Amino acid sequence: MPESKGRDKPAYTPPRSASKELGPNPRWFVPLMLGLMVVGLVWVVTYYISGVNQYPVPQLGRWNLGVGFGLMMAGFLMTTRWR
Repeated sequence: MPESKGRDKPAYTPPRSASKELGPNPRWFVPLMLGLMVVGLVWVVTYYISGVNQYPVPQLGRWNLGVGFGLMMAGFLMTTRWR
C-alpha cells in the first residue's frame, strides 16, 4: 500500500516581543490618581449636602453629579496604568 507524503512544516519561530520593559510610574502619578478620586467624591458629597443646586457650581445643576463622577472615573481609569 502506498504511503502519503507528509507536509513540510516550517521551523518554529517564537513571536516577537513587542512590549518593552516598562519602568515605574512617575512620582506624581499616584497622588494625582488618588486626588482625582477624592475630589470627585467631595464634589458629589458637597452637591448633595448643600441642598442640591447651591454648591459647587449652581449653574451646572444636576450636571454637578456628572462632573464628580467624571473626576472619580478618571482616577479609577488611572489605576489601570499603575505599576
